[in-house]
Order: sequence, then structure tokens, then C-alpha cells
Amino acid sequence: MKRLLRAVLLAPIFAALPARAHHGVAGVGAAALEGPGAPVESASSAVLPAGKTLLYAKLDHAKFKTFDADPTHPESDYADFWMVGVGHGFTPWFSAYVFAPHHAKIDEPGGLDSKGWADVSVMGQIGFKYDDGLKLVPAHESLDDLEDWHFTVFFGGTLPTGDANHRLADGSIDPGKSLGFGKPSFNLGFTATRQLSRDATFNLEASTIRFQEYRYADGNTMKFGGETRLNLSLAQRLFADAERRLRVDGVLEAQYLRLGRDIENGVPAEASGGKVLYLLPGVRLYKGGMSFACGIKKAVWTKLNESAAQQGAEGKEKYRLIFSVSTLF
Repeated sequence: MKRLLRAVLLAPIFAALPARAHHGVAGVGAAALEGPGAPVESASSAVLPAGKTLLYAKLDHAKFKTFDADPTHPESDYADFWMVGVGHGFTPWFSAYVFAPHHAKIDEPGGLDSKGWADVSVMGQIGFKYDDGLKLVPAHESLDDLEDWHFTVFFGGTLPTGDANHRLADGSIDPGKSLGFGKPSFNLGFTATRQLSRDATFNLEASTIRFQEYRYADGNTMKFGGETRLNLSLAQRLFADAERRLRVDGVLEAQYLRLGRDIENGVPAEASGGKVLYLLPGVRLYKGGMSFACGIKKAVWTKLNESAAQQGAEGKEKYRLIFSVSTLF
């Protein structure tokens, strides 16, 4: 659950850094019909056009495997991670975003649920392209220009707006079910995108997140382990109709996640940290200035530090359902 808290609070960052926040808005209008595709969840190299504003909403529904049939020992059942946000293109090469996450972490009957708004995240994104040298993204690009390599650097973090000392029904504080980190977190990432052919687009994202130690109201301290992600994806155009401004892409993503071990009261915490490889097949639909994406994410390989004790953590899901919608105006 600790890792899932981070996943939702920072969804726009690595599961959507600002780039994740505008998944699929690789192009606008006709450009989206003919230009590069975008992943379902990973960050892409698309910056917002100057003067344009993006509205975004995402649901990450995680259903967990359970291992203990004893009703007196309830385990994590599912979690719903919602994200709503707004982004704006201040220049052709710089976009900024603000995201507000809401999560609901639900245990099996008899367990301790947690619901509420979490830490707000803020992000900045700088876009580049390579065309006879590296340069900032220009104001207007032709379809030929969109076939060049495009890159972004994104940066930002969370602000401690959520209640880190949120108490559960029994009065306890569980950092993994808190509504915030207590202190700002920081992230930095890089994306690279290229249209391999008229219909196929390659995308890469590499990012890292770091956390600070926080002392909770019950006297305990926690420093969540750092996270490193490397995501690769391929988007393939399946259908396009210029008259209806409609396009459908199939997408396949491979997402590698390395989780550092948490530090609890100055000591490395048990049942934390490890490595996970996910596959995420999905589809993305463009309709005019809107984009919809949906996919099923499953762990295909895990190497968790204490796997038997990490129920409810990344790598222990039955599946994750990812759905997002965005509109640009």
C-alpha cells in the first residue's frame, strides 16, 4: 500500500508526469490523425501548443491478489486512484501542470479503509527536437517535422497539501494509507519519441522520484524508498477517418519499476522494495480535440525483497485497469 500511495500522488509524474498527464495529445486535430501516436500511461514527448489548455482525468483501478482465507486477517482488496488536472502551454516548448489526486484504498471486510484527497503535484515540461542539431520545439511543425526525434525533460514534485497524519478507523496512522507524504517529494524524468513509420510510433520514458523523511503525529518516522522507472512503448495506428476527425491506435507498453527499500524509524523496513516488470496492452482513441485511453496492466515478472509479506504492493496485483480522458482547447 505504501507504493500505491506514491503511485497515485505522483501519477502525473511517472505513471504520467506532465507528459503522462496529456497522454495521447501527441497532435491536435488533423495532426493527431496523421502524426505520432502516444502511450496509454507512460510519459510521452508531446508538449502542449502555446496558448492551449488541457483538462485531464485518469482512473487507475488496482485489484490485488489475496493469499489468506482467514476472515480475521483481512488483506488489501482493491484501490481506486483518481487524478484530475490542468495543463497549459506557455510557449511552444514549455508546458506546466497541476494535478489533484484522490484515492480509495479498500481492504477486505473487517479491514481498515482509507479515502480522501492527497498531495497536489506540480510539474514543468520542456520539449526539444533533433533536426540538424538539438533545438527547442518550434511554434509550428509540419507532418515531416513530426517524424523527427522529439524529447522532453520534466521536473516537479508534490506539495504537502494532503493529511499525512490521517487516522484510520482504529485511530492508527499507517504511512502507506496516509493522504500525503508530509514533506515535498521531487522527481525528474526524460522522454524520447519517434515516428518509425506512417503508422507506428516508438516512445521511451526514464524517470526517478525521491522522498524526504517525515515524522508522524504518533512519533514514528518514514522515508519512502526512491523509485526508478524505465518504460518502452509502441503505438500502432489501426484506423483513421479525417472527415470525422477520428483515429484509433493499438498500444503495447513494457514498464520496469525499481522500488527502493523504505526507511522506518531509521531502520530499513521489512516487506518493502523490489523490482517489477509490467506489460500494458491498450487502445487510444482520438476524436477531435479529445483523447481517450484504456488498458489492462499486469505484472509479468517480479523480484520483491520480501515477496510473501508484500500483499497489496506493486507486483501483487491481479490486474490494473487504466482509463484516461483529456481535452484540449
